[in-house]
Amino acid sequence: MATRKKKVTKRTGDNLVVKNLGSWEEFLSIVSEGPFTQWAFRGHANADWRVWSTVSRELKNRRVHPDHWLEQEHRNIWIFQRKASHYLNDIPEVTDTPRWLALMQHHGAPTRFIDFTWSPYVAAFFALVSSTTDAAVWAINAPLLGTFAYGPRSPGGDRPPSPNEFLQKVGVDRAKGISVGEPYFKNRRIIAQSGTFVIPYDITRPVDEILAKRPNLIAKFVLQGASLRKQTLRELYRMNITEATLFPDLDGLARSLKYELEYHWRFDPSKSKPK
Repeated sequence: MATRKKKVTKRTGDNLVVKNLGSWEEFLSIVSEGPFTQWAFRGHANADWRVWSTVSRELKNRRVHPDHWLEQEHRNIWIFQRKASHYLNDIPEVTDTPRWLALMQHHGAPTRFIDFTWSPYVAAFFALVSSTTDAAVWAINAPLLGTFAYGPRSPGGDRPPSPNEFLQKVGVDRAKGISVGEPYFKNRRIIAQSGTFVIPYDITRPVDEILAKRPNLIAKFVLQGASLRKQTLRELYRMNITEATLFPDLDGLARSLKYELEYHWRFDPSKSKPK
């Protein structure tokens, strides 16, 4: 008979706290009580993944020298701004860098915006829906870091402010390290997912490394085993947390059909038919 994994709470990487969880009930007890109730969350399908932004991952994978990361990131924003007008009915102010970055993120461009959510249940869904191994929900102490609604406009100038420039305007620099917030104008996906963004000032390091330098800022909940995945997704499905509701468009509906392949209200599709 298989033995159930023991819950372990351990501290690693300076001030990063890791909690290994083996059931939906354990996850609920962690996120529903105590210090984590007001934190922001992010799901990873693989528990070994670090918290990198997509622009950092792309620059690293393309072997771009770190000396050029900031200028290449800023150049990407200008390119998008100059070409996106053909596809937009509502064009943001050219100086509203946070709104442009959110728009780029929404359509799949690599940015320093890292998707988080105020809902631990949404984060658990994203962690588990595509996982084939132990998954993870990351949590950051947003109240302690401070949160912002960026915009609706940034101060004007000769050119759009860089991401670092608008972060400095709200008091985030290399020493503070991380900003949490979203553009003043929210799109439908941000609303549906209770979304927010974690925005690193230094894009050459993963967020977990940056925040682990200070106490009480970051935690990682490792979701262990196939039975936890099955139980959790069933409960989230009953809460109407699916890709169809989190991505309120035809793409979301189509993506939600992947889970429908392994779910049925009358029987368990993972088991063979009775003879």
